[in-house]
Amino acid sequence: MLTLQLAYHIPMYLTSFAHRDRLFSIVERWFCSRPAPGDGRSLTEILICDVFIIRETLEALSRRLLSMAGTGPLRQEEIRKKGQLRDLLCRDSREPSPRVAELFSRYRKNPDYYYQETPINASVFFDDSGRMVGSFRVKRPKRIAEKANRRIAEWIFGNVKEAAEAMARERAERSGVPLEQFISSPREMDREFIEAEELVAGSFRDCSLRFDRNALMIQDTGAIKIVGDEESFERLTEELQRAPDITVIEQEQFRGRYQALNLVLDVPWNSESVCRRYREIRAWERIRDRGISEVELSRGLEPFLEGASPRINVEVILTTFSDLVESELGSSIHEERIISQRDSSRYKGYIPMNVEFLVEFLFAVGFSPRVEIDEVPIKIWGRYLPETLGSYIRQLYALPNHDFFG
Repeated sequence: MLTLQLAYHIPMYLTSFAHRDRLFSIVERWFCSRPAPGDGRSLTEILICDVFIIRETLEALSRRLLSMAGTGPLRQEEIRKKGQLRDLLCRDSREPSPRVAELFSRYRKNPDYYYQETPINASVFFDDSGRMVGSFRVKRPKRIAEKANRRIAEWIFGNVKEAAEAMARERAERSGVPLEQFISSPREMDREFIEAEELVAGSFRDCSLRFDRNALMIQDTGAIKIVGDEESFERLTEELQRAPDITVIEQEQFRGRYQALNLVLDVPWNSESVCRRYREIRAWERIRDRGISEVELSRGLEPFLEGASPRINVEVILTTFSDLVESELGSSIHEERIISQRDSSRYKGYIPMNVEFLVEFLFAVGFSPRVEIDEVPIKIWGRYLPETLGSYIRQLYALPNHDFFG
């Protein structure tokens, strides 16, 4: 019988989280459907603490980077829907280029065509002349789950294909025919691909896995966008090189329909400032329904900081105003890039879909009133419909499942 040594790289090492190692351990167990006592409470603590850390660090770092780029006094505005961002772009004080003016005109004629209601957790910065100069956002759990799906789908496709080829090689050897001359029928190839997929799924079930947290990290949970020109970008990158507390760990230039320079920065976060800000804005009042008492939450973030890394990763995107408008209203509109990424996956089997469902459920636990979880209802080796996931999430909130005949 064919056996393979499979190395699994689980795409849930979120480098923007201060408790990324603790979160990774939970994900590692849940992918094998072996939750530990206290995992639900841990997820809640991590999401309360780390999301606040990310947001406060992004705001402080955005202001610092904009200062490095030479931008003066700033005005900040929070947004919760992409339509707000697109409306703000159209009100920018810059003189629009012909292409930008054309895109603005198209948008104003039919704004509902541009995914107006897409939720976003972001803040936008303007200079004193009314020009949009930057923004930051925290990626939503649904987007993280989708990215996990895409990442593991590519990896699994390679492993399933490798396993299927090994099966074909074994059959060729039994027939005494070299593999390159061995002809398999479509039915045999389909059967071997299904068997290989089951082999991969089975290794999740029996936990015969080798996890590598560095192989498929998600580094853009927290991201900053700086809007400028070549001169300001050059000034900023020079300042970054001189900054003793910031390290540029990745750099990638995107060209074509989507144009930008992407950096991944390793930065410190200030625990004293974060904890003080938590108390100043009485942040616990926004999270009263998360299964932890308001009395406990009002004591501050300090009890949740044990094991937190003093540094996190942040994605920084450097883009011109015209390229920003193109990415929101033109040929490289963000939502259509997401749809394209979904459609272009070479492998759309049940395993990556289960990964997405499981990650989404994991975050739902951390945001819900439930802090205890006895069983992970989504198994990597099972098969589910989206309605099933919706039902499990509704149960976390003690909501009824609507049924015509219920």
